[in-house]
Amino acid sequence: MKVTVCELDPREEHLEDGLAQLAAHIEREQSDFLLLPELCFSPWLAADKDASESRWLASVEAHRHQISSLSRLNAKAALGTRPIVTAQGSRRNEAYVWNQETDSAVGIREKYYLPDEEGYWEHHWYDRGPRRFDLARALGMRIGVQICTEMWFFEWARHYAASRADILCIPRVTPHGSTEKWLAGGQAAAVCAGAYSLSSNLWCPPGDKANCGGLGWVIDPEGNVLTRTSRETPFATAEIDLDFARHSKATYPRYVPE
Repeated sequence: MKVTVCELDPREEHLEDGLAQLAAHIEREQSDFLLLPELCFSPWLAADKDASESRWLASVEAHRHQISSLSRLNAKAALGTRPIVTAQGSRRNEAYVWNQETDSAVGIREKYYLPDEEGYWEHHWYDRGPRRFDLARALGMRIGVQICTEMWFFEWARHYAASRADILCIPRVTPHGSTEKWLAGGQAAAVCAGAYSLSSNLWCPPGDKANCGGLGWVIDPEGNVLTRTSRETPFATAEIDLDFARHSKATYPRYVPE
């Protein structure tokens, strides 16, 4: 199984070019699965403290449009997050999985742990979802999802180990200057889950209002970094061994009871 992670520039004048380059990379690498960054199909709304319903709805539409044409990215399946509005009018950040076979996206779960600080005013923009960490399934894989800040709550990585997740997907929007800290957290999450840790992040130039620092990774269940992205190489593909992930559930420290 080949998996691809990325860093994408969400600014309107750069997004389409980045997606075209990503599609070419996936076709060249013959990758099966793509992890997209958090809320990647419109500019990062939570850079602003003042939430705007019209901007949220514009982002909902931008994500709907892009997700409807995900087949152009050449992956067999993809996972990302999207802004939604529930039937009760609550704004949420929902993880979804898209499959080439059905050419459709299915919601998985909604972000629960929401930061609220300079540059990341998420609780101002939307509500937390249920405290539920469900599995997704695609291409024969069992997939755990921790959206950005949720990675730091390692009890849920242990939960995904007990749920026999093969990969742990961590779509992010995280700042410049913290990338190595996030990579270390991704390594710890992989070891806790006994699963491959995949992460993709947004990137904007230093000094931009949206502080998005890039760095995507693929890490094996023992915490070894298989590949990582950079500004020079914003897309990275690695081959993963699902049998290794499944065997890892019975080895240290995963077998130790709670």
